[in-house]
Amino acid sequence: MKDVMLKIKGKQKSLEGEESVIELITEGKFYNKNGAYYLVYDESEISGMEGSTTTLKIQGQKVSMKRFGNNTSKLIFEKGKKHVSEYETMYGDMTMEVMTNDLDINISEAGKGSIDLSYRLNILDSLESNNHLTIDIM
Repeated sequence: MKDVMLKIKGKQKSLEGEESVIELITEGKFYNKNGAYYLVYDESEISGMEGSTTTLKIQGQKVSMKRFGNNTSKLIFEKGKKHVSEYETMYGDMTMEVMTNDLDINISEAGKGSIDLSYRLNILDSLESNNHLTIDIM
């Protein structure tokens, strides 16, 4: 397991055109297990998910994101595929659909590189947004 710095930038745009951007620099852990890369980091106040831990599993051209803590979710990103999952919050559970439009993974064995993904998120057929997430591993 290796200590790394992560620069995470998330951009969310609603169908009405409202845009929000979150940028976060945080410490994380990087490791390789059974042919997959893993990134683990704690969420902060900035992301609105303080008290949660995020684990990214990067395997081939697929990224799985699991969050545990105050908010629990599992999202799967695969270019051109739609995945449905549950999002558990202290206010109740919701069904989410994630359609990944683009996914670019460039990570070395040394734990340096980036993940760049664009996806459409639909929660309960009522909240829909286009999202872009970039994670730089330093």
